[in-house]
Amino acid sequence: MPKEVREGAKELNLEEILQILPHRYPFLLIDRVLDYEEGKWCIARKCVTINEPFFQGHFPGQPIMPGVLLLEALAQCGAVALLSEPENRGKIALFGGVNKARFKKQVKPGDVLELRCELTRKDGPVGIGSAKATVNGKVVAFAELLFAIADQ
Repeated sequence: MPKEVREGAKELNLEEILQILPHRYPFLLIDRVLDYEEGKWCIARKCVTINEPFFQGHFPGQPIMPGVLLLEALAQCGAVALLSEPENRGKIALFGGVNKARFKKQVKPGDVLELRCELTRKDGPVGIGSAKATVNGKVVAFAELLFAIADQ
């Protein structure tokens, strides 16, 4: 996976993301794909706003994006790489597990998350991805994500 978004990057807007991922509001947690390579990696963006439904209760007066939703956003980023492969079109990527997850900084309204997931191992319909979320170049979370591809 490149360190920076490549010149001539393969971008996806929201409408194109909706053609790949089955997620819909309020659970679609990526706004734009900045670059990706089918079956290998994805770099995506999530603009975090005060209007996110989870901020109503997490936490009133001190809104912080829940860590489990950071992991879900990273998983959706990886799912774009997986489901963009021709043989996986129309399928879903299921979350199989999480290893080595760490949360380094709080994510608050106004933050712009850069999400990166590189698929490090695939064995048939299951595999592993190495994922990292940053805000302003600083790591806010990282994890190893396990996934399985299934028919809808």
